[in-house]
Amino acid sequence: MSDGNAILVTGGAGYIGSHTVRLLASMGRKMVVLDNLVYGHEEAIVDPGVKLVHGDIGDHALLRELFEEYSFSAVVHFAAYAYVGESVTNPLKYYRNNTSAPLALLEVMQEFGCKQFVFSSTCATYGVPDQIPITEKNTQNPINPYGRSKWMLEMILQDCEVAWGLRSTCLRYFNASGCSADGLIGEDHNPETHLIPRVLMALTGEAGPVEVFGTDYPTPDGTCIRDYIHVEDLAAAHARALDHLGAGGESLRVNLGTGVGVSVKEIIQAVEQATGRQVPLIYGPRRPGDPAQLVADPSLAWEKLGWKAQKTNILETVSSAWKWMSGPRGGRYRH
Repeated sequence: MSDGNAILVTGGAGYIGSHTVRLLASMGRKMVVLDNLVYGHEEAIVDPGVKLVHGDIGDHALLRELFEEYSFSAVVHFAAYAYVGESVTNPLKYYRNNTSAPLALLEVMQEFGCKQFVFSSTCATYGVPDQIPITEKNTQNPINPYGRSKWMLEMILQDCEVAWGLRSTCLRYFNASGCSADGLIGEDHNPETHLIPRVLMALTGEAGPVEVFGTDYPTPDGTCIRDYIHVEDLAAAHARALDHLGAGGESLRVNLGTGVGVSVKEIIQAVEQATGRQVPLIYGPRRPGDPAQLVADPSLAWEKLGWKAQKTNILETVSSAWKWMSGPRGGRYRH
């Protein structure tokens, strides 16, 4: 793999990273995954041709060894902490891991002349939106350390482009959801805070009743509305971003979403329809800082990358998550 066409994927054993690695492997792309396995799972790397290296993105010596051996042409960067609440109570952990640690990666990229970077960013960089749907022209004003840590790295990437020609594509995800169609890999966080798996865990008994935070929002059914983008669609966007940069394309900042909002109550209804079970619920007050709606305008991703979400039926998304969680692999490597 020293022909200069290999890709370094940081955090590739995590939820979105592992789905992207699987897709890229199916396309014949050569990859090395670097993951410290704090939140990733070795078992999520299902392609035997993908090398998994256990280590940290802030380890200069390890990064130099890898770049020496594989002559990477591009980096896809997933490695990050992503718990919003924890970022508020422990902000330094997030700035150290999400903003500071990638500086070592960028320094080694500069040293070895690697100038293509695909970044797993987030809609949290917008904060409370000033318009819906959210376009890339919306003001970026993150309201928590998680969002700020990602936003800061976006700014750093821009500065690196001016300084030494790094080209980057920042992919601002909305609510990642679903699992692989065959149930082989899926979503496994500990603790689990994402709504769909949290609701499913309430059905399996792995968690208590689901608390619905607020039923008095200015939305049709009173609950928060979010844009749920299937993880396999996110993976496809990363492949398009790599192709774009590989062809000499300009740096981009694009939203990844369906453009369709789904409420908390609609998610619960979809789960009940997919499983045939009733979800145990508790209704509580609003959480501070939760916007009523977060929905993407994904049109720029179509214009620039030729990408649009294909899996837009929320029942199918929920069903894919249930297939994984209720199957043998979900039980085998769930914490």
